[in-house]
Amino acid sequence: MATPSTPLPFFVYGTLRPGQPNHDLFLRGRTESEEPGRLHGTALYDGPGYPYAVEAPGSVIVGELVTARPEAYPQLLRELDRLEDYAPGDPANLYERVERQVTRDTDRTPVRAWVYLAAPTVTARLRTHGKLIEGGDWINRR
Repeated sequence: MATPSTPLPFFVYGTLRPGQPNHDLFLRGRTESEEPGRLHGTALYDGPGYPYAVEAPGSVIVGELVTARPEAYPQLLRELDRLEDYAPGDPANLYERVERQVTRDTDRTPVRAWVYLAAPTVTARLRTHGKLIEGGDWINRR
């Protein structure tokens, strides 16, 4: 299990993906690589202008595995935690940052990565009243 200081890649599936509004604000010039990947066991729900990933066996979401440049990692981690309204142990979190296995599309290699999943209270609301994004792809949603 990784600790917050473990420099894992991030799996991004919404507004941080290339071509989306937060990519340029947070990631441009701060990454070593960005490559397509898939997170199995999760479904994507539409939020107000951004998506939420929720654990859902048998489902998959698509996104990018983003590896930060080492010198940019500590600050980027703090900024992404703030963007995602995540603070360790805070019951008011919208997202929880968790370590998951993500499958890299190019060679199907599993890669450990940080992923922001919907926090438990948000997950419960989405499962009851949320709009599922069919196909698990925020960019190509219908």
